Amino acid sequence: MGKKSAKLANPKNAVVEPHRYVLFYKPYNVLCQFTDSEGNRPTLKSYIPIPDIYAVGRLDYDSEGLLLLTNHGQLQHRLSDPKFRHPRTYWVQVERVPDECALQQLRQGIALQDYQTRPAAIELLPDQPPLPPRDPPIRFRKTIPTAWLAITLTEGRNRQVRRMTAAIGFPTLRLVRVAIAELSLVGLNPGQWRELTRAEVTGLKEMCRI
Repeated sequence: MGKKSAKLANPKNAVVEPHRYVLFYKPYNVLCQFTDSEGNRPTLKSYIPIPDIYAVGRLDYDSEGLLLLTNHGQLQHRLSDPKFRHPRTYWVQVERVPDECALQQLRQGIALQDYQTRPAAIELLPDQPPLPPRDPPIRFRKTIPTAWLAITLTEGRNRQVRRMTAAIGFPTLRLVRVAIAELSLVGLNPGQWRELTRAEVTGLKEMCRI
């Protein structure tokens, strides 16, 4: 609570008013909004001092990673609309090591209780990805190995990644969104944000057919 904004120097050709486009590396246990109905949890207000911008989609309180915020209503709507199928990539630490059969289940789509997920791109990472430690760290158990997956979805339902891995018997321990379409976490640390370049905004608009 009360953290100072951690803004990076704007890249060349960063977009300015009237529309604002911000990339933020959301830390663990930060709400994906500017207010908290309970009044005691960190929110985006603790990090980003720009008024009247809103998160595109959502990233759960207990998830980390890339968040896009804007005051461009049409772009926000298009990026949130499932029919446009923009890709989102996550690095996901799971309990135990999935075999190829389990990975193929995820690739084909999983029948969850209330819907069938779309096919997804799934890769078992050979090593732990280059991420900063989580604070607090996940619970470590010597007798149970873990693995990291790269998962790319074209939809974003409530707690979808966690539900998908749990459905095949590999509960999610840590979840970090590392990319939204061509935008990535590169150059950002947890709690830092920057404004998009003109080229990045143009790319998003072309993808969303704006």
